[in-house]
Amino acid sequence: MTSRTSCPACGNPAVEVFHEQTGIPVNSCLLVDDEVTAREFPTGDLALGWCSCCGFVTNTAFDPALSTYSEQYEETQGFSPRFREFATELATDWIERHDLRGRDILEIGCGKGEFLELICRLGDNRGTGIDPSYVPGRVGADDPRLTFLAERWSHEHAHLMGDAVICRHTLEHIAPVGDFVSGVRSTIGDRTGTAVLFELPDVARVLEEPAFWDIYYEHCSYFSAGSLARLFRAHDFDVVDLRLAYDDQYLLLDAFPTARPTAPALDLEDDLPRLEAAVAAFPRRHAEQTDVLRRAVEEAGRRGEPVVVWGAGSKAVSFLSTLGIGDEVTAAVDVNPYKQGRFLAGTGHRVIAPAELVDDPPGTVFVMNAIYEDEVTREVRGMGLDARIVPL
Repeated sequence: MTSRTSCPACGNPAVEVFHEQTGIPVNSCLLVDDEVTAREFPTGDLALGWCSCCGFVTNTAFDPALSTYSEQYEETQGFSPRFREFATELATDWIERHDLRGRDILEIGCGKGEFLELICRLGDNRGTGIDPSYVPGRVGADDPRLTFLAERWSHEHAHLMGDAVICRHTLEHIAPVGDFVSGVRSTIGDRTGTAVLFELPDVARVLEEPAFWDIYYEHCSYFSAGSLARLFRAHDFDVVDLRLAYDDQYLLLDAFPTARPTAPALDLEDDLPRLEAAVAAFPRRHAEQTDVLRRAVEEAGRRGEPVVVWGAGSKAVSFLSTLGIGDEVTAAVDVNPYKQGRFLAGTGHRVIAPAELVDDPPGTVFVMNAIYEDEVTREVRGMGLDARIVPL
């Protein structure tokens, strides 16, 4: 494996690799139309390294040229009622905290545009979304308040900076995180009243569980609360709020640009000892977790129970490819109609609609995110199925 040795967040030259894996799919949300192409999907390597200076975790073997973001990238969770509820709560909270009413909002990495449409509708705001995977017409086609650009964000978009910059589940896809945050700061310039609002996964939880299904090629950068705050302070942002959300799976950061950071450190930032312990224990915990779950899938197969995974996204691709699961799992279920009838990258499992389970009832359903356990259970039981529900 070729790898970087310095920390992209703080520049520390001694990043320590603590976990390696080869041959993982380089995209996990691309729509693949046939099983053969899915099974032959390009792969890359994983070499997770952590920085003991700032706590940042990165895939030192990441090659950005291998990952593709286009209209064929289907990442939205917006078809889940539970996720929509969370998105509404978050949009309302940010509107109230930062008086985002009648304002100009830029969202970097807007995906299909659902959240930008939501926060503009709830706050009567004007929004511009930038994302190479944006699909024209999916969201807000008739809303004059919304503008979408199907491209990557760069310094050329400086003129779009307004009263708030939102970036949700995008920073973890960017390798040069220091350059990115520095770029955001420089394009804001002297507009110190601009609220900067980021959301991304919490690596501390991923390492401690360990939730290996939340580690995949597209996520090349992994933050804890402390490493995220330290990065923003280093690039002249005052971090005014830092919290966990969505069953403590996500980090939320609220910051404002400043000439010199003066806001006091927040309680969640003091996490380097916790991260050091989690990194040290991860190889053992990873081996134990993969062994337990691989045996659970195999035992269901020996009982003659059809097994499905619920959630045909990155978690499913990582779960199945890491465990080396093939025919033991019959399908991946997803409520997103844009995924149905497609195939998972790397493993080739077909994505089906929940209703298809009625004709081929599963014995076990692995729910790829435990926060959806109640939602999935209601749907499964509503179809008259008594499958065992196993949340991850």
